[in-house]
Amino acid sequence: MTELAPWIQKQSVSLLSQQGHAWLLQGPSGLGQYNLATSMVSAWLCESETALTQGACGQCGSCHALSVHTHADLLVLMPETILLELGWPLSEKAQSEIDNKTRKPSKEIRIEAMRDAIEFSQRTNARGKGKAVLVFPAERMNHVTANALLKTLEEPPGDVKFVLATEAAHQLLPTIRSRCLIHTMTWPIESEAVAWLQAQGLSIEDAASLLKAAGGRPDEVLKQRNLGQSMQWWAKFPKAMMAGDASYCSELPPSEVIDALQKLCHDLLMLQTQASLRYFNETDLPKLKVTSAQLTAWFKRLSQAAKTSEHPFNTGLMLEALCTEAREVMNSPA
Repeated sequence: MTELAPWIQKQSVSLLSQQGHAWLLQGPSGLGQYNLATSMVSAWLCESETALTQGACGQCGSCHALSVHTHADLLVLMPETILLELGWPLSEKAQSEIDNKTRKPSKEIRIEAMRDAIEFSQRTNARGKGKAVLVFPAERMNHVTANALLKTLEEPPGDVKFVLATEAAHQLLPTIRSRCLIHTMTWPIESEAVAWLQAQGLSIEDAASLLKAAGGRPDEVLKQRNLGQSMQWWAKFPKAMMAGDASYCSELPPSEVIDALQKLCHDLLMLQTQASLRYFNETDLPKLKVTSAQLTAWFKRLSQAAKTSEHPFNTGLMLEALCTEAREVMNSPA
């Protein structure tokens, strides 16, 4: 099993020592909600006598079954797109429909999957350590799916535990939140995060620079690296956007380009008010004549664009529009 980041391990051991049948792990993206959730279910199902005090052993039959995503006493509720991304198997029916191109993988947690989870929770466990249901990202449940889960959370079977992980807790039903013990994710200290990122293969310069660009969230750093971003990429991004150069970010999905533009807009606003920058170094930001009101209006438009970034638009045209707007705003006279 992959070694946990030290701040995730600390949180896992702390939560395992507490009683409860349902946990909600909440916080911004990139803080490791999924890793913490899998750590908890691994320990709940582990055959080691010390699992609930030290975490899963990683050696027993249960840990092996979980590592290859075949554990009979674990059910994961995720959108099909994320199941495929993380290597979890789909149901036979869903896999057949997608293979036959009768539909695309769902971006929401489907009601059919929730019904399977309810039926799963009522079965006898297979390995004698109880059962676990992992829901991620929990905000991808629609109201019908969430209400179906709510009934099981209100009257849980005796040997099943739930862990819900979310990056948008405010989108969950209040009744879902009230049925769970809530844990807010811990932010790692910078030196600890940089050391861990170095262990993942980043240079100390890239680790420190990308951690700043990611707003202090280590999982976001690994995501940025996988998308080809580096310290040099982030340093040149502001001037590329001032020139409206869409080719500079042509390899990124629109959602990531919007996120990068929001970070740029935020720090340009901070620069005008002489506040601390969060994502960029001051030397990387061009001196602009644009007003704070213009930057604020741009940020609002980017926030609106983020809500529709996954819609089936023409990606090339969308990137051109985003970069053209960035050029127009950043070159605006006061």
